[in-house]
Amino acid sequence: MKESLSKFKKQQEKCQTTLTNIAAKTVSSRPTSHKAAPSSSSPLTTTKTPAPAVKFSNDTERLQHINSIRKGPVGAQIKRVIDLLLETRRALTTDQINEACYVDMNANKAVFDSLRNNPKVKYDGKCFSYKSKYDLKDKGQLRVLVRKYPEGIAVIDLKDSYPTIMEDLQALKAAGDIWLLSNFDSQEDIAYPNDPRVLIKVDDDLKQLFRGIELPRDMLDIEKDLQKNGMKPATNTAKRRLMAQTHGIPNKPKTRKKKHEISKRTKLTNSHLPELFQNLNVPGS
Repeated sequence: MKESLSKFKKQQEKCQTTLTNIAAKTVSSRPTSHKAAPSSSSPLTTTKTPAPAVKFSNDTERLQHINSIRKGPVGAQIKRVIDLLLETRRALTTDQINEACYVDMNANKAVFDSLRNNPKVKYDGKCFSYKSKYDLKDKGQLRVLVRKYPEGIAVIDLKDSYPTIMEDLQALKAAGDIWLLSNFDSQEDIAYPNDPRVLIKVDDDLKQLFRGIELPRDMLDIEKDLQKNGMKPATNTAKRRLMAQTHGIPNKPKTRKKKHEISKRTKLTNSHLPELFQNLNVPGS
């Protein structure tokens, strides 16, 4: 063991000596500058701060990210551009789009042609910009548009018109200018004008369906059904009945009203309207 240890130490010393000689030869082989080095005491001496070195690994990651975008599916690149146009609300050239989201439309004809013909994009021959379904700018234009659709307009078709449109919809609802109702099938909001002058057309099928619904006889059951469907009843029958029992007020029994029919014993008092009784066989009429 001692012999092996001593041999290992000698090999280490020999390697260290070899490395020292190589380093000395490298330093001596460098060319020396003929200009005299400025004195450290000279007032003209300025020390330059070395620029931070760019890490090759960071730049590689950025280039790989750009390359993955440009080699990605056409649909993914189109979505990146549309999202950029929607977010900025500006008209951008192809170079500006490439700089912002790394989609090079000049080198990808399929992306360029698809965006030029996309219904959500406007192209004026030089710049691309976002195009919403309805060209609205403020709350006043929104109110006028909703009034043109008495049968309702989907909020999903309005929400990309301008950035603050959802706040304006809630403001119009709070002011009583419009109604915002949910569609139970798709769970989407529909905006309706709250204007009694607007004529709303109702299909005959819907009328028959409404008239064919048999309502429960007890108001408690009606209120429960309304709550199940997410609606708040305008009445509170349980509370009203409890208060009536507490104060000793009996519930009024429902009485059926008798229908008044014209018979021979009926005294006709509307003598000034004889045309109403021309077809009645009543003596003295």
